[in-house]
Amino acid sequence: MSVTVIGLGPMGHAMAAAYLDKGYDVTVWNRTARKAGDLVARGARLAPSVEAALGANELVVLSLTGYDAVYAVLEQAPGALAGRTVVNLTSDTPAEARKAAEWVAGHGGTQITGGVQTPPPGIGTPGTSTYYSGPAGAVETHRAALEALTGIEYLGEDPGLAALYYQIGIDMFWTGLAGYLHGQAVARAYGVSARQFRENAVKSMDFRYFVELYAPRIDAGDHSGDMENLGMAAASLEHVVRTAEAAGVDGTIPRALLDTFRRGIAAGHGQDSLTRLTDVLRE
Repeated sequence: MSVTVIGLGPMGHAMAAAYLDKGYDVTVWNRTARKAGDLVARGARLAPSVEAALGANELVVLSLTGYDAVYAVLEQAPGALAGRTVVNLTSDTPAEARKAAEWVAGHGGTQITGGVQTPPPGIGTPGTSTYYSGPAGAVETHRAALEALTGIEYLGEDPGLAALYYQIGIDMFWTGLAGYLHGQAVARAYGVSARQFRENAVKSMDFRYFVELYAPRIDAGDHSGDMENLGMAAASLEHVVRTAEAAGVDGTIPRALLDTFRRGIAAGHGQDSLTRLTDVLRE
């Protein structure tokens, strides 16, 4: 029932607060100490240094901006990593996660890589989850502490897997959210409010049917265009671009997608399903 949280951005702050809510003895450290003020007022201990933060508890949760920041922090006291389990919830590439796990191990510690699947307000609430990968024994040892934050989706021993799954999901998230915001820019240009279009947006962004349809086809290399094809999609996107630009809305986002569709068509895949893009994008 004790933990150190290093990094008090929105996510790290939410995690420290969730631990306090659940009765944990919490030590925190942040480069800007004043961000810990409300947590300290609630009973958290503010470590005066990284070494003190690492030394305070066997379990250490990192929530930083990238792995460059991870090294900038941990290299201040690498000797203090011995015997520690570092739950690294920092976003970066799978290769960087594996490299960091080796580095932590080289200093006597153990890294569990994590990819949180909820924004900060979801921390500590039911129904949320985090991807984890790394030593199964370490995950089991600290299961209760991890579940104090979110549910656990364990992917395996490879420390890069959680980072990979996280980045795949974030790829889809930012792309989809940018599409939503572009659509709302078009809506506003035509006098339709975001609130007015809200329910329509939710329906338009429900991709479950297509995900379930496409997944086995992608794995099988089946790109038959029996429902839709790249030619149809390109024609539809041309209408989107024209509608946006006619109202003075920047068409860069849909044009980028249209250019990708046209690459597939130019390669002879105009009658193939959109799933063909999984090949086009890799080429």
